[in-house]
Amino acid sequence: MDVMSTVILVAAALVAISVFTSIIAFRAGVPILLVFLGVGLAAGVDGLGIYHDNEELTFFVGSIALAVILFDSGFQTRLQSFRVAAGPALVLATVGVGLTAALVAPAAALALGLSWPEALLLGAVVGSTDAAAVFFLLRVGGITIRERVRSTLEIESGSNDPMAIFLTMALLTLVRVETMDWASFALDFVQQFGLGLLLGILGGLAIALVVNRVTLDPSLYAIVVLALALVVFAVANLVGGSGFLAAYIAGLTAGNARLRIRVGIVRFQNALTWLSQMVMFVTLGLYANPSQFAGIALPSLFIAVVLMLFARPVAVWLCLRPFGFTGNETAFVGWVGLRGAVSILLALLPMIDLLPAGPVIFNAVFLIVLASLIVQGSSIGVAARWLGLRVPRKRGPVERVELELPRLPGYELVSYLIPEGAPVTCGQRLPRWARPALVHRDGAVLSAAAAGPLKAGDHVYFIATPRKVRLLDKLFSAPAPPAEDDREFFGDFVLKPSTTLGAVADMYGAAMPIEQRDMTLAGVFARRYHANFAVGDRIALGELEFIIRDVEDDVITSVGMAVEPTQVSRSRMQQVIGRIRAVAARLRANRVLRGK
Repeated sequence: MDVMSTVILVAAALVAISVFTSIIAFRAGVPILLVFLGVGLAAGVDGLGIYHDNEELTFFVGSIALAVILFDSGFQTRLQSFRVAAGPALVLATVGVGLTAALVAPAAALALGLSWPEALLLGAVVGSTDAAAVFFLLRVGGITIRERVRSTLEIESGSNDPMAIFLTMALLTLVRVETMDWASFALDFVQQFGLGLLLGILGGLAIALVVNRVTLDPSLYAIVVLALALVVFAVANLVGGSGFLAAYIAGLTAGNARLRIRVGIVRFQNALTWLSQMVMFVTLGLYANPSQFAGIALPSLFIAVVLMLFARPVAVWLCLRPFGFTGNETAFVGWVGLRGAVSILLALLPMIDLLPAGPVIFNAVFLIVLASLIVQGSSIGVAARWLGLRVPRKRGPVERVELELPRLPGYELVSYLIPEGAPVTCGQRLPRWARPALVHRDGAVLSAAAAGPLKAGDHVYFIATPRKVRLLDKLFSAPAPPAEDDREFFGDFVLKPSTTLGAVADMYGAAMPIEQRDMTLAGVFARRYHANFAVGDRIALGELEFIIRDVEDDVITSVGMAVEPTQVSRSRMQQVIGRIRAVAARLRANRVLRGK
């Protein structure tokens, strides 16, 4: 009894400590997952003395937590993201993982003295990006970047774990037997991914069917969804498929279906995902022994540098070349290659298989992950700003909550905090359908009649459909400030998508190929991006550059134009070279003037 109480006390205390230390992480800008890992290290055998050396239990706990995280990641990913970024993301999730592993292997062999199969094994272990870290930093961290880039990173991180796991298992076999049956290797690859994809789709459809057809107590739906997600994960593993891929695809399929009780399911999953991240990272931290790091710290940091500055960027550059990403966008995707719990989990497999090099690989991977979270995780916002990829934030609802109304599906409760200068405060009348449900003003809750004309600072609530929310956004948005970064990203002029290139050429005196003069701006983007366009996509034609400003219902509604390349379209190196040339030109001009 005392032992059980002690275990409960320690486990609950570690979770509570992780929660409270996250407050410091948010304020200091430190990746919160690094904090969870640090809590585990501090409580472990080289810290407070909690002894945990069961790698099989650690792998089991981490696998369940990762399945929950991947399911929730898919559940909260909209198919719109796949529409604009499926191609590049899936290439990165497959080919990119293999290229990264191959490029890291020479550094691992040189720095740690591993054999080539062992070095390739280490490369495969760190080949995938971490879904928990990427989703947290891009969604919770408040970094607003171009949709195609953000979607590419999120889809890649959610779908590349199966490839890393497959390569790790295959290379473990190669290390043990020193031979490889390439026909069986290819067949196993098809089986893992094919069954994972198929079972994920079927499982997601089954989850949606159960939620919509079975009558339960409302509090039980979220539990059923979780249980069925884990069933999909386990069944896929049992029949030889990728359970992690199946969990992600099941979440994607179910999350994009029309579900009742969605609000309760999402809130439950958000809490459970946080708990899964805490448990997974704290458990991994408990298993590690920092006293063993000293002997391989420098070689491991060397491999981390190669991974961050060479292997990942080169793999990303090769994978994204066919997809029209700019130099700055490619550089950002290459930098946001955060390694995390998946790499540490996979590093346990050589330990479980009792490979002689297992401890070296595990400790090296642990240090590589720490370096990635500290260096890359702390600098994503800086990198996005430095590369000119931060999209000017658009004001929308403060909160949106889907309502479960009998026989009236699709309604939401949306709230706005009215800013100074919003159209509704400057004489713009509300449509008849947009009658506020209530108004919160100066600490008092008022009805629409009692509130009278809306004022800046009011917190106003509406019940509306998603289509009408976009109309409300325009009424409650602050006037666009003449911010330099807004012009830098979207250009100096705003044009209608129906404007022809010929009209633009005549208006601004620009040269335009005769065969393109009758094309509209919307047509140009549709042809270039095969109708998979997104806000921020850009096309340079001659000395002009066109940028999509707004998209509604898959239709371009506004296009920006720049008369010279913007910061986003030029690589950072081109910008530096351009500044050097400008300085050199001024110096030459000064010498000429002095000579005269």
